Formats: sequence, C-alpha cells, structure tokens
Amino acid sequence: VSNSDLYDSAKANADYSTYDVVLFGSSTLGVGDLQDDWESYINKVKAANLDGKKIALFGCGDSSSYSDTFGDAIGKIYNAIKGKGAQVIGQVSTDSYTYDESEAVVDGKFVGLMIDNDNEPDMTEDRINNWVEALKQAI
Repeated sequence: VSNSDLYDSAKANADYSTYDVVLFGSSTLGVGDLQDDWESYINKVKAANLDGKKIALFGCGDSSSYSDTFGDAIGKIYNAIKGKGAQVIGQVSTDSYTYDESEAVVDGKFVGLMIDNDNEPDMTEDRINNWVEALKQAI
C-alpha cells in the first residue's frame, strides 16, 4: 500500500480510488445510532466506488447500558458497503462479548472490531492486537 491517510468523516470526500484498504470506524451513540458526522457521510459511502477494495470496520459501544443495540453503528456502515464489490476483512468472534443483540453481527460474527471500554477495558488491548494481526493476514 503506497498511500496511508487518516480522514475525519465530517470532512472527507469519498474518493477511495488510490487505496487498496479502507478502514471505517464509528462509535455507537444512543440507542444504536451512528455518530453525527457519519449520519451525513454514510450517503457518500453508499455512492462510492468500492469495487475491489478491502474494508475493515471498527467501533465502540456500551454492551451493558445498550445491550440490545451494541455496535449497531458498524452494522449500519457494513450495510452501506454490502454488495458494492468490496471484501470486508477483520470479522471478530462474538464469543468473548456479553450483549443481547447487535446489527453488527452477520453470520455469527461481528463485522469488525468492537471495543467496550466502559465495561471491558481489560480486554481492549488484546482485542485490538488480535484484530490487527488478522488484518495483516488478510491484507
């Protein structure tokens, strides 16, 4: 990969033509909502050409207070990119998580890395390290 850039979704365009790998991240706010900046950016992602790209998703949420919408934001992003010719990489097993329901679970796995620093901060470092290693293998 020759390009490596970081963009704030509130200010980013949606031209991914120079990238092979794209990472999208969002916290889940309230009852399963995207961050405010993603609310306006998601339509740009839906319209973007993602054909042939590898895409990894990551997010954070509160599995205790919002157990029935845990990680829904990355589920919404996943739904925006689904069927656009991109390969989603970095799915994560739900085994070590405690929650009731999530839009981010597809085929029994989270569509990306979920962090719950409110309730499980002791697991964050291992979850990130394991996810990064999985991404390296997939890339």
